[in-house]
Order: sequence, then structure tokens, then C-alpha cells
Amino acid sequence: MSRWMQVLIATILGLAAGLVYGWNIAPVEYVDTTPDTLRADYRADYVLMVAEVYQTEQNLDLAARRLAILGSEHPSEIAAQALEFAQASAYTESDLNLLQNLSQDLQAWQPVQAGDVQ
Repeated sequence: MSRWMQVLIATILGLAAGLVYGWNIAPVEYVDTTPDTLRADYRADYVLMVAEVYQTEQNLDLAARRLAILGSEHPSEIAAQALEFAQASAYTESDLNLLQNLSQDLQAWQPVQAGDVQ
């Protein structure tokens, strides 16, 4: 058997062993990740929960802070993305209304700066 054939067989066996080990024996387990790494469906569900609480509390600053953990975008953008996903995923009409209200209210929202408080 030629030397190149031996190298090729060893490479293929090494790749196969690496894949078996990485996928079956010791796969990567994600723990304690930040909320901004959530999939789009989980992000939309989280934004919907924030919208439900916002409907009860009517505290836009608190809702915006709750959405801020999902990324560095403006909270209105996060809510708009969740609304788009919800529309594409056929959420119920009441859920869409909650997300719509939160998104609209956040578009006019401006954060309160520490120096602005009287």
C-alpha cells in the first residue's frame, strides 16, 4: 500500500473518530448562556411575556429594561422583531395585539437619564 493511501486512510479514520466523539460521546452543552443567544421563537415568547406584564403594570421603563437583556438594539426594535416573528408564526390575535401595543409604545419611549430626574 502506498504511503499516500496510508495517510488518506489515517485522515479519514481520524475525522470519523473525531465526529463520533464530538457528536455522541462528549457533545457541547450550553449552560448559563446570556438571553441574547435565544432562538427567535424563544425571544418572541419572552417579549410576549414582557408585553403581558406591561399591559398590567403600564411601566414602559421597566418593560424596556426587561427587553434590554435580549441585545443592544433599541427595545422598540426588539419588540418589532418579535411582532414580525409572531405574525409569521400565526400567534393568536390577542398575543399580536399585546405585542403591537408594546411595540408602538416603545417607539415613542425615551430612556430617563440619571441627571434628568428632578
